[in-house]
Amino acid sequence: MSLIVQKFGGTSVADVEKIKNVARRVAESKKRTDHIVVVVSALGKTTDELVDLAHRVSPVPPEREMDMLLSTGEQISTALLAMALAELGQDAVSMTGQQVEILTDTGHTKAKIRHVGADRVVHELRKGRVVVVAGFQGVTSDGEITTLGRGGSDTTAVAIAAALHADCCEIYTDVDGVFNADPRLVPGARKLEAVSFMEMLEMAATGARVLQSRSVEYARNYGVPLHVRSSFHPGEGTWVKSEDDVMEKAIISAVTHDFSEAKVTVLGVPDQPGVAARLFGMLADANTNVDMIIQNVSDHARTDISFTVPKDDLERVRKVTDEVVRSVGAQGCTYDDDIAKVSLIGAGMRSHPGVAAGMFKTLADNQINIEMISTSPIKISCVVGRGDGEKAVRALHKHFGLDKQ
Repeated sequence: MSLIVQKFGGTSVADVEKIKNVARRVAESKKRTDHIVVVVSALGKTTDELVDLAHRVSPVPPEREMDMLLSTGEQISTALLAMALAELGQDAVSMTGQQVEILTDTGHTKAKIRHVGADRVVHELRKGRVVVVAGFQGVTSDGEITTLGRGGSDTTAVAIAAALHADCCEIYTDVDGVFNADPRLVPGARKLEAVSFMEMLEMAATGARVLQSRSVEYARNYGVPLHVRSSFHPGEGTWVKSEDDVMEKAIISAVTHDFSEAKVTVLGVPDQPGVAARLFGMLADANTNVDMIIQNVSDHARTDISFTVPKDDLERVRKVTDEVVRSVGAQGCTYDDDIAKVSLIGAGMRSHPGVAAGMFKTLADNQINIEMISTSPIKISCVVGRGDGEKAVRALHKHFGLDKQ
């Protein structure tokens, strides 16, 4: 018995005609597949509009109430898609995250999935129905509604696919697949036929918007093959699967960028045990994801600590860092939201020396100053000025021959 999970993003269900198009596509898939679960995001810009509405009411709205508000967007799109399927003669039923039993922790606005029950989903599938699930949302053991963060519908889809042991999880979007750079910035960007979970995880974490990073991690942990493809035509997209299944490992697979982060520097921190633990422990308690971290060499028993965070969390971060500055006797704090993070990703770089040197030289040749550097076995990231971000992406894409692959 075949079973697939299909996920359609907000641009795919942005208006009535697009919802009908998705319904037709799902109905066609149902003719070839025994069971289908569809996960949908909110219509178009609905989530952005709800966020804007909330901030017009309150500059820093309570996170619980944000989850109550934002979870409504997906319920609208699930019901409408189920109606569109019924109009085509395909029996369908819509469900919320709570009805599916997507149980999460208590981290409002960025909750993590702990368990997917899915018994009711199986019951409905056995009736021959298409089950349409609201992405992005879950519920705690106490019955509190939670959301999974930006792009959380991806994680919903993968989690359901894992729970149901689906053959694969298809992620439908407004692009043809995963590209080796953002085609909006780099005209020569090329679509990848296949990419490993680890490479995709690094790409998602460094700015590629095609998949939420947690969804890729979930897929890797449970061995769920992902197929990223276009909502608007039937061509093959990009497969994301285990590294052993990716035949050719390019030195560099992609150049990614992220313009949504801010750099925070705590100045003159006493160089003694426990200070960094206090700072980043308080940031964790505030439900803030910290990305790159750099600590300068100590000078006169004091040091500077720089790190990057999402711009959306900056107000929350200010409260934490102000408290840390006062409590540990630091000299102050600076904030810079005019930065760009540019990254090279590639499983092949582990066995090819000189990639970092080539990256740094390319940026230097283009008069681009590097503010921060972070590396992993298959990634090198640099923080540069926001004004140099697009130039850096194009220069690196050309230097490493990604336009000729």
